[in-house]
Amino acid sequence: MLQQTPVNGGGRPLIEIRNLVKHFGHVIALNGVSITVNAGEVHCLLGDNGAGKSTLIKTLSGVYLPTAGDFLVDGERARFSSPRDALDAGIATVYQDLAMIPLMSVTRNFFMGREPRGGVWPFRYVDFKHCDGVARDEMRKIGIDVRDPEQAVGTLSGGERQCVAIARAVYFGAKVLILDEPTSALGVSQTSMVLKYINQVRARGLGVIFITHNVRHARAVGQRFTVLNRGRTLGTFTKSEISIDELQNLMAGGKELQELSAELGGTV
Repeated sequence: MLQQTPVNGGGRPLIEIRNLVKHFGHVIALNGVSITVNAGEVHCLLGDNGAGKSTLIKTLSGVYLPTAGDFLVDGERARFSSPRDALDAGIATVYQDLAMIPLMSVTRNFFMGREPRGGVWPFRYVDFKHCDGVARDEMRKIGIDVRDPEQAVGTLSGGERQCVAIARAVYFGAKVLILDEPTSALGVSQTSMVLKYINQVRARGLGVIFITHNVRHARAVGQRFTVLNRGRTLGTFTKSEISIDELQNLMAGGKELQELSAELGGTV
């Protein structure tokens, strides 16, 4: 029998969600989800397709308003009416599509929407020399040498683009980083690059919500694991409390896997 970690751990969490509910008409997308995210922690959110992961992160990032439940940021009740509200509260989300424009430069993507401007109106301008230096330095900190920050971001590998998106969020003051399937379309070496950087971000004291359906990637960097199924929280566990196989069975439905294995002669 798996022993579940209490949802509310010691100390004040960066984010605390209590019995979060989200309805779309008669469709119940979330039905009582509870998780906490602490500083210096990677909290992995696991679940199969349709488990409610995407709805949850869009609710946390201000895209959707919850139907019911409590959402606390630094111990204070929060209600975001837009993604800008979430960003202002220090919650940054990196989606699978990265929200980047491939033909634009690394620098332009890094500062998109937040370009530092000098001069006096109406003679305002963007100091691209400064921006290039910042983009180059921030990427170098994580071991990526961008020789020319004016190169198109589409020329970077998938792992490097993920790191640009994460570095951008960290640079602009994120306290909680929500990563939506960051390794789903990457090869082995690129996945290692992203997982290594996620661990660096955690070591800086940020809280990370790592959404994935890959249990091995989650176990590589996570300290706690919450499993969703059909909009419900099935449990939150530390690494010492649950094995890879137990996580996989909980996520996919252990009974169904056992029945399929028996039907196929034990090959699953």
